[in-house]
Amino acid sequence: MKVTTYIAKFLKNKGIDTVFELQGGMITRIIDALHHEVGIKIVSMHHEQAAAMAADAYGRITNKPGIALATSGPGATNLLTGIGNCYFDSVPAIFITGQVNINEQKGDRPTRQLGFQETDIVSMAKSITKEAFEINTAKEIPVIFEKAYQIAISGRPGPVLIDIPMNIQNQEIELPIPEVFSPILEVNKRYHQAFCRNYLDALKKSKQPLVLVGRGIRSADAVVQFHNFLEKHQIPVVTSLLGFDVLPYQYPQRIGFIGTYGNRWANYALGSCDLLLVLGSRLDLRQTGSDIPSFESGKQIYHVDIEQAELNNRVTGCHILEADLSDFFTQVANLDSAYNAPISWLNEIEEKKQARLDTSELGYINGINPNVFIHQLSRASQQTKAYTADVGNNQMWSAQSLELTENQLFLTSGGMGAMGYSLPAAIGASISLKNAPVVCIAGDGGFQINIQELQTIRRNNMPIKIVILNNNCLGMIRQFQDAYFDSCYQSTVWGYNTPDFTKVALGYGIDSYCISKTEEIGAGLSKLWEDPTQPFLLEVSIDIHTNVFPKMMFGSPITEMEPKIS
Repeated sequence: MKVTTYIAKFLKNKGIDTVFELQGGMITRIIDALHHEVGIKIVSMHHEQAAAMAADAYGRITNKPGIALATSGPGATNLLTGIGNCYFDSVPAIFITGQVNINEQKGDRPTRQLGFQETDIVSMAKSITKEAFEINTAKEIPVIFEKAYQIAISGRPGPVLIDIPMNIQNQEIELPIPEVFSPILEVNKRYHQAFCRNYLDALKKSKQPLVLVGRGIRSADAVVQFHNFLEKHQIPVVTSLLGFDVLPYQYPQRIGFIGTYGNRWANYALGSCDLLLVLGSRLDLRQTGSDIPSFESGKQIYHVDIEQAELNNRVTGCHILEADLSDFFTQVANLDSAYNAPISWLNEIEEKKQARLDTSELGYINGINPNVFIHQLSRASQQTKAYTADVGNNQMWSAQSLELTENQLFLTSGGMGAMGYSLPAAIGASISLKNAPVVCIAGDGGFQINIQELQTIRRNNMPIKIVILNNNCLGMIRQFQDAYFDSCYQSTVWGYNTPDFTKVALGYGIDSYCISKTEEIGAGLSKLWEDPTQPFLLEVSIDIHTNVFPKMMFGSPITEMEPKIS
């Protein structure tokens, strides 16, 4: 069969039912083959970055590689931000790029370029992929595609890139295709058991235990196992930004979201605990703060991660276990170790919460309080299956105040911090959830980066509910300029503005509404969900000087956040 036919059948046989792309000359043959392969949905985006971000969301939700295609040159390079997003957030994905014919490639010549749009995307992508493959012969295709699939989903999941010259795409692959074996990872059960026993022994002596969870729980498909662990071991839990949806808002042991803009009481628990179990989170700067000695002080840390390099990295002296979290939960479940955290510790955390709720952090502000609004949005959006958040103030307000129910997901760009993520991610999320409603939360700055995907939503009649928190500036940087640049607002307020988003939405054929007063919130949310099957855009006007609080104080322990409570 032809190479392009093999690629289409390979994806289908792996259970991948959707690909995202922007058509271009060097991938026309592949897209034609995908079109003729029954059972694969082709979603045409309006920018390759958006295609990559939609594939990212598909990978996060299904735990199968998200697929995005782009042509050579600018098409391939436009994928790079989305590829980096998958790499830093451990998302399985396969990116397929077309390349010019082999006889049009410069090879070892010192010239910049021989073929039109010829670009060495493999070299560019190597630092942000688990592996990047350059195809030279048709016979490589079966082995490399199988290898790419296994690499993407094995160990710490991540992206793989395959670059295929146009002339090879049209060649034949000889059958039968040789069988490809995937690697088998050995589990050192004895070592796992020793780690688990040591942790459980420490837990029995602990007065202030805590669990910190990250995206590794979902990457390992271990959410149910984690819930079973918590039923047996009644320990309070805090979450990273990417672990936010591991527990629903009302879960008894959920404390809150930690980090630079985390819930004040959750940061207090993280800084004050005497025993910390870290599951699938890498303890990066935005989680621990820069004062590592204070973070480590007074506590034992047990850290489980799939990747050795993340263990005893920034935070050293941890008890470590390199393991798949599913294996860890299996081993710890076999040990008789029921536990209940001391009531005094739980009460201490609750007192800190009641001293300053998330909805009280901003004090008196003009107009709509975004934290209050996010709570109201949550209660009105029971039908949504997922929330996506962009990067900036909207992301932090969402993580501070969203009330996720048991089956709702939360997707955002973590390590890459890529503005423009939320809208295309909502597309990928809705499709992977069988065209279910998804709420897309964005700021006015991030939304304008991939605003063109409103056409993708309308064309595919997707039930995506778009909420733009519009403060008419790049708010997080504006807040930074207030603190460190004497309120010199270059390029955040000065030299920046926004369109009328409601009119833009109408131009794409999407109904819309704008609210600017607290008393209008009810009407706005009613309109948002008036027809759950249709897209809708709700613009929420926020005062330009509305900050995100609390905020970790630079160089201080994680428990010290501004504004200080007298």
